[in-house]
Amino acid sequence: MYQADISEIKAFLISVLERSTTPQGSTWLAQKMEMVSSGSAKEKDLYLAFSSAPRFVGKEKLNLADAEVAQANSLRTGFNPSRWTADQTARTLLLLSLPAQDADTFVKQVETLFGTADMGELVALYGSLPLLPYPERYSKRAAEGVRTNMGDVYEAVALENPYPSEYMEEAPWNQLVLKTLFVGKPLYRIYGIEQRSNPELTRMLSDYAHERWAAGRPVSPELWRPVGPFIDEAILRDIQKLFSQPSELEREAAALACAQSSFGPARELLNAYPDLKQKVEKGEINWLLIGRKFEEQA
Repeated sequence: MYQADISEIKAFLISVLERSTTPQGSTWLAQKMEMVSSGSAKEKDLYLAFSSAPRFVGKEKLNLADAEVAQANSLRTGFNPSRWTADQTARTLLLLSLPAQDADTFVKQVETLFGTADMGELVALYGSLPLLPYPERYSKRAAEGVRTNMGDVYEAVALENPYPSEYMEEAPWNQLVLKTLFVGKPLYRIYGIEQRSNPELTRMLSDYAHERWAAGRPVSPELWRPVGPFIDEAILRDIQKLFSQPSELEREAAALACAQSSFGPARELLNAYPDLKQKVEKGEINWLLIGRKFEEQA
């Protein structure tokens, strides 16, 4: 689907990493990247460099400026390393330095790293998937990442990562969205969530909401973000319940879901709440704002 320009990505990552590591760390990384790219390194040399990166470059956050986040997205749509650390960046640069002329050899090296990785290494590997050559070869690996019980690794797969929306099959994608809610993370951090909305996901989310309601537990207003285009008579009853909730965010979510629906009764229901309808039309209500407000309240 999408292949990033590796040379441009590497130049960008090197430039932003310099602020978050020492000159000695930069020198060490440059030497290891040259060794890896030359093709002369033994496999153990790559794995040793990959595992020892934190010791040499540190773990400081990149702290990107807004313009740099925008630049990352321009280099590869959806690429957002704003939460990356120095060691994650260094490990990604090592991966991008691997000779990639032979697909099977390249993919085998990446898979070997996955097979022996600790948590920090898995974070780097999953975060790098949208940047790597032959990205279509890692869809099953990404689906495996959705099943992890390691929080940092799960976030690397699911959040601020364009890979799942572009390459995952529908079933693991739906599990990713549902699990993000289950572990209490915001849906606004899932790239491409609207584009991958589907009827089965809508059913799963409705069932999850009913389980939460039955247990007397709160339901994130973001749950309804992928639901709007697939509202039917059954889902409409859920939306009616939302409109009756005391939470303003839930009522706003109901209004947004109705506004995104082509189902006539949903549009009529929205007309019954003219104040909310007007806010939607003026752009005063959107899913990003709802997600961030709910995150602050949680």
